[in-house]
Amino acid sequence: MRLFVGLGNPGKEYAKTRHNAGFMVLDAFCEKNGIRLDREKFEGLFTKTKLHGEDLIVLKPLTYMNNSGSAVGQFVRYFSIEPEEIVIVHDDLDLPVGKIRLRPKGSAGGQKGMASIIDQLHTSELNRIRIGIGKDPLIPTVDYVLGKIPEDQLDDFNGSVKKAAEALTFALDHDFSLTMNRYNK
Repeated sequence: MRLFVGLGNPGKEYAKTRHNAGFMVLDAFCEKNGIRLDREKFEGLFTKTKLHGEDLIVLKPLTYMNNSGSAVGQFVRYFSIEPEEIVIVHDDLDLPVGKIRLRPKGSAGGQKGMASIIDQLHTSELNRIRIGIGKDPLIPTVDYVLGKIPEDQLDDFNGSVKKAAEALTFALDHDFSLTMNRYNK
């Protein structure tokens, strides 16, 4: 059983914010693969499906970013999902807009949703796709991540969302190290 998780904040007021990059990638992945997130359970909006011969759960935690681990932990325990079968998609301040970076493990790097998941699952060995949102030293971090993508960055940002959705699809048929080799360019 595979688990793809996109991190973000629920609610229309957060829909197009930088912090919802993970949700946006899942939306693109679902649209590309004809999937609808149509069920709610364990503090998450999800679907359970079969894609490319793989049993797959696609999940958006509805707990708000900083408590994402609560929803993810419940799904992992209930469905007995191993850490290596999980891919977490989230925004990253340390990457420029338009870039993505795949990693098989590591610290949360200041991303509080990722920190919550690591804390709940008791491991940092989780596959992740990080979506670059850049940063602005003149804007407080909270205001920046909860801000909308500016018009002049939309093409680059949308390109990274599309590329990350493609990486998720590729990861269904290939191991994560091969997926990293292909998409970390």
